[in-house]
Amino acid sequence: MSTTEWQPSALQRERDAYRRRRSTRAILLSLAITVAVIAVFVTIIHSSSGWPKVRDSFFDLGVGWKGLPGLLDAFWINVQIMLISEVCILVIGATLAVLRTLQGPAFFPIRFFTAAYTDIFRGLPLLLVILLVGYGVPGLRLAGAPKSEMVLCIIALVLTYSAYVAEVFRAGIESIHLSQRSAARSLGLTTWQTTRFVVFPQAVRRVIPPLLNDFVSLQKDTTLVSFVGVIEITLTSLNQQSQDFKFVHQVFAGLVFLALTIPLTRFTDWYSKRKGWVGGGQIR
Repeated sequence: MSTTEWQPSALQRERDAYRRRRSTRAILLSLAITVAVIAVFVTIIHSSSGWPKVRDSFFDLGVGWKGLPGLLDAFWINVQIMLISEVCILVIGATLAVLRTLQGPAFFPIRFFTAAYTDIFRGLPLLLVILLVGYGVPGLRLAGAPKSEMVLCIIALVLTYSAYVAEVFRAGIESIHLSQRSAARSLGLTTWQTTRFVVFPQAVRRVIPPLLNDFVSLQKDTTLVSFVGVIEITLTSLNQQSQDFKFVHQVFAGLVFLALTIPLTRFTDWYSKRKGWVGGGQIR
């Protein structure tokens, strides 16, 4: 029996061509509106009386380019703080989430203290935590207590973000259907083995997109460590500004952050769509 390759019908080809034409028109219309909005915005800015001074202060690219190497060197401090904090946050946040989901009256004190921890540090502004830890811990003069401003700021970031990440992990754990636990227990797994080998791995896969969003925020919040004297990119840009009184250094600092956060944000969006978190899909 001979087989022939499937070919779309004339009606199907006509529908596909119509969809392509409609998509092309939509793209062209979007581009036209975008260009028009940008043109209006640029015209308004250029026609303002203060534009020459703003251009000289914020968009002196020659001055900004000269200060860029110093900003990149300082940005490495931000990256180090983020990477070290992320590892600690993941470990502590996952541990808190598991502890808070323990069942039984014997574990009530643990659930109570973990809930109190998350409530307190989610309710406190991060800047206040950095100031309290950065100035309070050295003020206690405890033997063996860290004195490095960078270490103290990492502790403050970990304390705050661990509370948020713990809730993300807890939501993932509680999203796993009870039938998964029942099936694991029926196979002879203990409660700890069920959590470790069945529930937690599934929960981790589900919470990766919101975790990535939290780490994008963490990268930006590393600039707050400048309030306790850590010479990172924000404080470096302010020091450069104090020498020539130009805000272009802050503009370049912002561009450095965008070079890191935008790709990570786009990756988060792509991963979310792939896993069905957006667009009406289902979590797999």
